[in-house]
Amino acid sequence: MTDCHYDFIIIGTGAGGATLAYRLASSGKKILVLERGDFVPKEKANWDTHEVSQKERYRTSEVWYEKDGKVINPLTHYYVGGNTKFYGGALFRFRDRDFETVIHQDGISPEWPLKYQDFSPYYDQAEKLYEVHGQRGLDPTEPHTTSEYPFPPVSHEPYIQEINYSLKDKGLHPFYLPLAIKLNQVNRHLNKCIRCDTCDGFPCLINAKSDADINCINPAIAYKNLTLITQAKVVRLHTNESGREVTGVEAEIAGQLEMFSGDIVIVACGAINSAVLLLKSANDQHPNGLANSSNLVGRNYMTHNFGVLMTLSTKSNPTIFPKTLAVNDFYWGEKDFAYPMGSIQLLGNVNKDKITAYGPPLMPQVIAESVANHSISWLMITEDLPDYNNKISINNNKIYIEYTKNNKIAFNRLLNRWTEVLKSISQYQTTKQLALHLPQNMGMREVAHQCGTCRFGEDPKTSVLDINCRTHDIDNLYIVDGSFFPSSNALNPSLTIMANALRVGDHLLARIK
Repeated sequence: MTDCHYDFIIIGTGAGGATLAYRLASSGKKILVLERGDFVPKEKANWDTHEVSQKERYRTSEVWYEKDGKVINPLTHYYVGGNTKFYGGALFRFRDRDFETVIHQDGISPEWPLKYQDFSPYYDQAEKLYEVHGQRGLDPTEPHTTSEYPFPPVSHEPYIQEINYSLKDKGLHPFYLPLAIKLNQVNRHLNKCIRCDTCDGFPCLINAKSDADINCINPAIAYKNLTLITQAKVVRLHTNESGREVTGVEAEIAGQLEMFSGDIVIVACGAINSAVLLLKSANDQHPNGLANSSNLVGRNYMTHNFGVLMTLSTKSNPTIFPKTLAVNDFYWGEKDFAYPMGSIQLLGNVNKDKITAYGPPLMPQVIAESVANHSISWLMITEDLPDYNNKISINNNKIYIEYTKNNKIAFNRLLNRWTEVLKSISQYQTTKQLALHLPQNMGMREVAHQCGTCRFGEDPKTSVLDINCRTHDIDNLYIVDGSFFPSSNALNPSLTIMANALRVGDHLLARIK
């Protein structure tokens, strides 16, 4: 066991941890960043659809469990940059009303202790840091801001542009997806991005995706005061006798246990693993897990109601980079349904290997390829409401997810409504076509939007963290991933995690002075 002391110790390098490391790096303070994974290897397999989609080359082999003991093989990644290395780069601001109490058909989405205006300046900063492309004024639900996107929107390819025009003709308001990508559409010789068909769900071989590794960790480690240790899995946090201060961060490195100490310790392992770390660190002062006097650590787990609607058409789809369009017209409901329904956005390219992985068993490759070449996929997201009984727990050192979906009527309505829309616009396509609209719900493996397991708030009895994401019970322990969300809303959580990390970073710099 070794002992090394730092001003800040950050555990995890995903959207929260990496962004915070970037914010703190220039302070001159002694910073340690611990990451359980390594850098994603740069190899041809980065863009190999068979390796990524079918063999799941980069996904963890770790096994989790459902309540009844059924095995979960989670679709998550342990690398520098976390899941942002594989995300599609869709970075949304939450809507103004998302921070208020919202009545849903199946329950209540609780009010946040901070509001949109508290996050707005940090949204501005996060969009610049992650080089977001987009266009204001097209999405009728977008929140107020005086700043434009840092970069113009990623243009639609012809097939997607036809859909865009057809949706407008139906009175809808399609808009450009806000994308974190290194694309220069004016001076193409300055491009890093080549608009390839292996972006969403793939690591980028040429570092053209604005992820937490490339945009935050890479510039942060240039500072001599910041140390990054990879393949360092933190297994336990130790406290002093009073239980009010974390005094040791125990990590397994190259098969050996090493101990580090820091004035301030920040956990950013993702909502599931952050809760697991606190629960595993139980001691005499915290018998139910660190910072768990409220009994809420691991509770209120949310991951969104996900579904994919694939349109299979007789018309060939030559689009290479389809993830450019979204629709929020049904985000707050519609005329005869006064409850929120959710958001809709295009997914990345469908390839034959993904069709084979998710389709019927023993599907011939020639059929899978034909399906891929004649299809387009939409991601449907409805808010997953917080439920005390939806929780992360540990038993015999195994991770359990006890989770029951809710808000299903709203999700099914969104799915059916969008199917109707797609059927109605086929007549407006350049070539009349026959089309099938095939829905597929996502299961327990889908944990990309995990949040809510250590919610923040002002009352220690009803929250784990205070409004600065410091644990109520332990003075020098913070959490800066999606754990802090009181509600999941119905949009990708990454930008809010990033903005919050910048906000907490400012608080930490003020505190340590």
